[in-house]
Amino acid sequence: MSVEHIEVLVEEPSMEMALRALLPNIVGRTSFEVYVHQGKEDLRARLLERFRGYATWLPETWRIVVIVDRDDDDCAKLKAELEKVAKAARLTTRSTARRRKAYVVVNRIAIEELEAWYFGDWEAVRAAYPRVPATIPSRGKYREPDAIAGGTWEAFERVLQKAGYFEEGLAKIEAARTIAPNMSPKRNTSRSFQVLRDALSEMATP
Repeated sequence: MSVEHIEVLVEEPSMEMALRALLPNIVGRTSFEVYVHQGKEDLRARLLERFRGYATWLPETWRIVVIVDRDDDDCAKLKAELEKVAKAARLTTRSTARRRKAYVVVNRIAIEELEAWYFGDWEAVRAAYPRVPATIPSRGKYREPDAIAGGTWEAFERVLQKAGYFEEGLAKIEAARTIAPNMSPKRNTSRSFQVLRDALSEMATP
């Protein structure tokens, strides 16, 4: 059975902006909608209610994808929390499904934040902000996008500010609007992005 539509729940506007540019290159003709919340805690607080609502009407050919930033949370505990909420709403998750595509919900964590995905596709960043150094991905502290210490968005802001951008602070929505259209899902080296990409690609594959 083919997936016809994907509902995507995210925690903040910059992720929404990035996904609206990225998803057509991942899911092709599969339709989607992105719903933004007022931060991570708002998403977590409303998730059970939303899941229970979906459980009453969601068509068999639709899927739900939840994307949250890890931030300072323990990745395993955060994923377990999301899985528990889906179970409470009696929605099968990809992690617990016994057969391919026999699930409703996919829970994914951006490790550590959306900006890790930018470090994973530095060509896209340079296309948007050409003064940033091309050598960033080869530097030790940036080589693994999901393991950048001290806060990924802070590191991203510092790199851009050194190149003369966002002198008054990183404008996340503007950065997403400018960078995401240049991103190539196939070349991204962020592991958390790759896991999301592969799950979405699976949905879009007949």
